[in-house]
Amino acid sequence: MADDTVILTTLNSAWSAPGSVVDVFLESFRIGDNTRHLLDHLVIVSLDNAAHRRCKQIHAHCLAVATDGVDFSGQKNFMTDGYLKMMWRRIDFLRQVLEKGFSFIFTDTDIVWFRSPIPRLYAEGDFQIACDHFTGDPDDLQNSPNGGFAYVRANTETVEFYRFWYAARERHPGMHDQDVLNIIKGDPYVAQIGLRIRFLSTEFFGGLCEPSRNLSAVCTMHANCCVGLRRKVDDLSLMLQDWRRFMATRNQDRLFVSWSVPRNCSLNKVEE
Repeated sequence: MADDTVILTTLNSAWSAPGSVVDVFLESFRIGDNTRHLLDHLVIVSLDNAAHRRCKQIHAHCLAVATDGVDFSGQKNFMTDGYLKMMWRRIDFLRQVLEKGFSFIFTDTDIVWFRSPIPRLYAEGDFQIACDHFTGDPDDLQNSPNGGFAYVRANTETVEFYRFWYAARERHPGMHDQDVLNIIKGDPYVAQIGLRIRFLSTEFFGGLCEPSRNLSAVCTMHANCCVGLRRKVDDLSLMLQDWRRFMATRNQDRLFVSWSVPRNCSLNKVEE
């Protein structure tokens, strides 16, 4: 974008198959409220060759990021060794993006976009992140962050924070990047480097953990609190159906349109 902000998502072959998550993700930009142009600023970062081939078939901006000795193809079940390596590779990559001077909006591919999130981002805040559960206070460190959606401004503070976050994996082996973030968000070193963390309201950045109740305001919806690729695809597809129904409803009746999800997703297990 004009301010050197880029939208990023990562993709492996399991999520890139025809009819899988990435197709629903891209479709949401096409049917959202003035979101189609945001595709011009979206870079899909493919983690394996199959994902990169599919990306080039369906999107204009694709970047292949390989990791020596690690196979990121296939479905990575939540919290397996392969899943953790993939998540930490993502954190290291995002640090490199910041070092090159690009701010970014990172979005998981299992998030659907209905409106531009940019007007709902805070004017102040180096690191702004969505939540599984939002306390109502954007500065409250008791919020439960979800790394699936974040806006990060490129500056020395965020570069150092991503270095610190990535290095913390060694102090917390076997832990998810999101769980490590929950541990370090209140670390004195984060305050020392001058990073300001702000948490995004689930009213605008909702998910299956805590859905936005207001379809007239929602920007994005995440298939979090959902275990299983097929379940994610099914409930994300239902979100698109709900959105189409909302947009086809007369303005005075839109208040009565609500989500039909979660339907296939389980709420008693949490998945990023």
